[in-house]
Amino acid sequence: MKWEDLRRSRNVQDRRGQSSGMGGGSGMRRSGLGGGMGSLLLMMLAGRGGKFGLIILVLLMLFGGGLGGLFNSGTDNTTTNSPGYEQTQPNDQAINRSNPNSSTNTASRGQATDTEVNFLSAVLGSTEDFWGEKLANYDIQYSPAQLIVYSDYQQTGGCGLGSAAAGPFYCPADESIYIDLSFYRDLSQKYQAPGDFAMAYVLAHEVGHHIQNEIGVMNSYQQAVNQTRSESARNQLNVRLELQADYFAGAWARYAENQGLLDVGDIEEAMQAAHAVGDDTLQEQAYGRVVPDSFTHGTSQQRQAWFMRGYQYGDLEHGDTFNTQLGREGY
Repeated sequence: MKWEDLRRSRNVQDRRGQSSGMGGGSGMRRSGLGGGMGSLLLMMLAGRGGKFGLIILVLLMLFGGGLGGLFNSGTDNTTTNSPGYEQTQPNDQAINRSNPNSSTNTASRGQATDTEVNFLSAVLGSTEDFWGEKLANYDIQYSPAQLIVYSDYQQTGGCGLGSAAAGPFYCPADESIYIDLSFYRDLSQKYQAPGDFAMAYVLAHEVGHHIQNEIGVMNSYQQAVNQTRSESARNQLNVRLELQADYFAGAWARYAENQGLLDVGDIEEAMQAAHAVGDDTLQEQAYGRVVPDSFTHGTSQQRQAWFMRGYQYGDLEHGDTFNTQLGREGY
């Protein structure tokens, strides 16, 4: 990616070497967007915090969920995390999903370099330009996310304790993206997804969760999962949440290409990263088998398909994952 001449975002906090330690804090789970009546565009036109009474009904009908049940396992603090990992409190399960070849915490894999931080700052700046222009078309003034670059552990502003072992994540409570850049090396070495645009996809995916927060449908999603008893149904909702973030990442990739920022092979790097963090791929690597009802992010093919759909259309209207019949291969 041709990023060196891009402006750097001012919304980056470098907290490397300022680990918060493994103190208290609630467990972390994803939070995000729910679907709605009609297209995503109609929800956008309703404005932030629009009237979503019918949205919840549609979601409950879609997934057969009943009333009651808590998505957050008894806590109100939630995060939407990396493009590939279910994140609870730092424990063996979270660590195993982040590192299918190890059951131990490998958070201290080397500090991020200044070049890596500058790269993410440039990518973030590009996403800010894109989404600022895109959301203005819907009379929404974009308020960019903060990017927190940290090492090992970091206390969030309302989503508990962030752990490098569980990968990048988005915290809607403080509208911030948290990344320990040891994950940058994991993509290349552990998941065979090398290249700077693979990491650009990761950041663009997390920004996609912030867009879900910005356009005012995240609360509707949370209400829907809170009223769904079935864990399998909640997982399906979360898959759709994550696939939409992949779609938004692809939409930004189209913008980056139109700006002349992409090198040959960049889209392939993003596609390889999307494949590497698919639920089926991670489960097969970690456990030698696949359990579809436990998927929380989507299959590798689904993730690639929705990224490419965003890359194809570059808009909001075609990104309504909640009212689209999903197949294992995509949509």
